[in-house]
Amino acid sequence: MENIISLFGTFVLIGIAVACSSNRKAINWKTVGLGMLLQFLFAIIVLWAPPGRAFFAFMNDAIVKLLSFQEEGGRFIFNALAIPPWKEGTLGFFFAFQVLTTIIFFSSLMSILYYLGVLQVVVVFFARIMAKTMNTSGAESLSASANIFVGQTEAPLLIKPYVETMTDSELLTVMVGGMATVAGGVMAAYVGMLQPYFPDIAGHLLAASVMSAPAALVMAKILLPETSKPKTLGMVKLDYEDPSLNVIEAAANGATTGLHLALNVGTMLIAFMALMAMANWMVSASANLVGFSGVTLESILGRLFAPLAWIMGVPWVDCRQIGFLMGEKTVLNEFVAYTHLAEFLKNNPGGLQERSVIIATYALCGFSNFLSIGIQIGGIGVIAPNRRQDLARLGIKALIGGTLACFMTATLAGILVK
Repeated sequence: MENIISLFGTFVLIGIAVACSSNRKAINWKTVGLGMLLQFLFAIIVLWAPPGRAFFAFMNDAIVKLLSFQEEGGRFIFNALAIPPWKEGTLGFFFAFQVLTTIIFFSSLMSILYYLGVLQVVVVFFARIMAKTMNTSGAESLSASANIFVGQTEAPLLIKPYVETMTDSELLTVMVGGMATVAGGVMAAYVGMLQPYFPDIAGHLLAASVMSAPAALVMAKILLPETSKPKTLGMVKLDYEDPSLNVIEAAANGATTGLHLALNVGTMLIAFMALMAMANWMVSASANLVGFSGVTLESILGRLFAPLAWIMGVPWVDCRQIGFLMGEKTVLNEFVAYTHLAEFLKNNPGGLQERSVIIATYALCGFSNFLSIGIQIGGIGVIAPNRRQDLARLGIKALIGGTLACFMTATLAGILVK
């Protein structure tokens, strides 16, 4: 029954996007339909087809194995503090020493793969599939494809020469693509947090990033349809050279970037967790004054987002908890939401059905939050200063598109997952 509800949910999400569209008459339904078909095909390959499931399991094991390598670096500096709680010799779970170190290692690894040209081959492969299938421009297809592996400010660097002259529809597509996916470094951190309670988490997160790339194109082309002819239409060309002199410098540069990201994540979590505690106290105290007890920020967000969780195929009994995480991800960010998901699974074994956890994993896998609007204005604005006003103008629409793309990916997972 939940699978049928998930199928219904895809049409609801498309309907929401159409309602928010700037030009409903200009929507190219062929592009939208082919994009949804491509996303569904990706979903079948990774979640249903035996070869895809085998590859899915292999990648899950490979990512978990890579995580074990970062433990060596962490243990060299932090000793037993870096040993995860499910291994011998551990002192318990320490976020700073076990999760943030993962970001540094994976950032360095991704930098090496870029220097060697490995990721570029994969990025161009996915970009060509999307460009030929959906008739999107080469620049926006490359950016959406790159977002499978890198963050929302790094992916536009691959199309730097074209950002200044992009159409508004292309620019929105770049923004939505950044918000609908997560970077490889933080993805690895989520695996580190959730793998003890959800062993297949790595494969699902990787599948979510791949599936969300065409979903981002679909939502962007509904919200702001293309009415001009992009300069890179029919041309998929990667204009990017790694500035590193050799693989050692690439590894060092990646580690430095990872350190900055880890510090930003740690700082953000300290502030947001404290602010959430304060907001919860204020909401609860205010509700108590007017005679309502047990009202918290979690309960409010849970009620608001529960219907969306339900149409994605989450069993109703879990909708309020998953709805809270979805709301938290949108209002704050996905790192806070994944942290709370890990805490809930740790403190409440069996408290959520496996189907609910899987759908939540896909729904939360994206940078679509209010903070990302500022990040994109700052990051992409450096590449194309004359587009800063356009970035600010399109910010809320990009947030809507990124959120809907993540939820669309979750509904497709809900259709296929038993």
